[in-house]
Amino acid sequence: MLYFLAVVFSLIVVSCGSSTKVTSYRKTANKVYSKINSANKYPSKGKSSSSSSTVYRSTNKTYTSKDTNNVLSTAKSFLGVPYKYGGTTRSGFDCSGLVFVSFDKVDLKLPRVSSQQAQEGREIKISEAREGDLVFFNTSGNSISHVGIIESIEKSGEIKFIHSSTSKGVIISSMDENYWKTRFVKAVRLL
Repeated sequence: MLYFLAVVFSLIVVSCGSSTKVTSYRKTANKVYSKINSANKYPSKGKSSSSSSTVYRSTNKTYTSKDTNNVLSTAKSFLGVPYKYGGTTRSGFDCSGLVFVSFDKVDLKLPRVSSQQAQEGREIKISEAREGDLVFFNTSGNSISHVGIIESIEKSGEIKFIHSSTSKGVIISSMDENYWKTRFVKAVRLL
């Protein structure tokens, strides 16, 4: 039991960081999630093209545009909340914490770490993206280390996403910004 609590605590703390120490925690978290997956009784609703992990869902519910709106309104309600490493409350969020809490609003249970969240759902082309899809980035040099939720797609094709940035907290950014464009890894559809 003590081991389980220690693992859960380390998973909560790990998220959008970029240090080598964090990466080693992620490797441990991946092993733990793999063990949990083998015991998970809920079938996968979708697979990522890069993994065969079990989707962390509490139901096999069919999601609607109302669910997408609930996810987005939840995420937007946190605009301006500061960044907090490991945070999942109004006192502060990290990137995966914001995604975790926003999707939990529609009873879609996701892993707590962005690299694990990237294993869920179905990978899509960015040209096929729509509101509510997730976008993943490599901001640390060690594969996926940041996540956001697509908030809107402008008529011009510009994709805007809501996320928790280390410098500004929960904000809406554009995929057209060079920083994000050059660090984009993939898009995933959960709903």
